[in-house]
Amino acid sequence: AAALPLLLLLLPTGCPVRAQNDTEPIVLEGKCLVVCDSSPSADGAITSSLGISVRSGSAKVAFSATRSTNHEPSEMSNRTMTIYFDQVLVNIGNHFDLTSSIFVAPRKGIYSFSFHVVKVYNRQTIQVSLMQNGYPVISAFAGDQDVTREAASNGVLLLMEREDKVHLKLERGNLMGGWKYSTFSGFLVFPL
Repeated sequence: AAALPLLLLLLPTGCPVRAQNDTEPIVLEGKCLVVCDSSPSADGAITSSLGISVRSGSAKVAFSATRSTNHEPSEMSNRTMTIYFDQVLVNIGNHFDLTSSIFVAPRKGIYSFSFHVVKVYNRQTIQVSLMQNGYPVISAFAGDQDVTREAASNGVLLLMEREDKVHLKLERGNLMGGWKYSTFSGFLVFPL
């Protein structure tokens, strides 16, 4: 509590300040300062030795993409078999690149990913893998010969380092992409 008057003296003139009591945050130009008696938990905040925690809105990371057209392997890269998405519904932080359909982690943390893909009508099996830095982490398949519209879905929590990359790979089969059947989504659960 003694640090609060010191902070207020160090603020530039005209800087907006709002505080009602010792536990309320002080808002400064879009940043949130919290004066603490002890160091706060690791929640993405930068903490000084005075116990001042600065949190930024840049910690928000989320994306969701869909396919609006049919998706055949001939339309994809024959080398990578990456599943490409052509519409972004959400891209908070702009860490999902629509051109490459790759998500790049902006920071170390726990991330949640899910996908849902629908096979075409030709009664074949599809297999899809979620790839992290080029290696399969989880997979899903759909292969019932008596079903013409079947979906392969899966989800996972991943520990990712800054600049780690995630994308979907079609291991075999063809996907039905029309009418937004196939989706790929992810978000930062919490930074580490």
